[in-house]
Amino acid sequence: MITLYGIKNCDTMQKAFKWLDAKKIRYSFHNYKEAGIDKATLELWLNHFAADKLINTKSTTYRGFTDAEKAGIGNKAKAIISMMNNTSVIKRPVWDLGNGQFFLGWDEEELSKLI
Repeated sequence: MITLYGIKNCDTMQKAFKWLDAKKIRYSFHNYKEAGIDKATLELWLNHFAADKLINTKSTTYRGFTDAEKAGIGNKAKAIISMMNNTSVIKRPVWDLGNGQFFLGWDEEELSKLI
């Protein structure tokens, strides 16, 4: 089953939910704004995505980071701490498609190929 990670009220997440529902694709949703995100999950994601892709460097949250925090995203351990402490900086959605396959963001055409 697909697990979708993100924040419920995000416009991009809403597109993903509607698309999955319209296609009658079963999924579970992990709202990391409410439930948080653990270190092990972030480590797994960082095996599939570069930190500067997983962290939304265009977000308001990221722009509020200090220069030291911004510089820290190149360091895996510091990036994980930043994401755990500021979940809204994580790009959305993160798709766990199962079988070790992941996708980041929203691209209907690409997702149609993968699912």
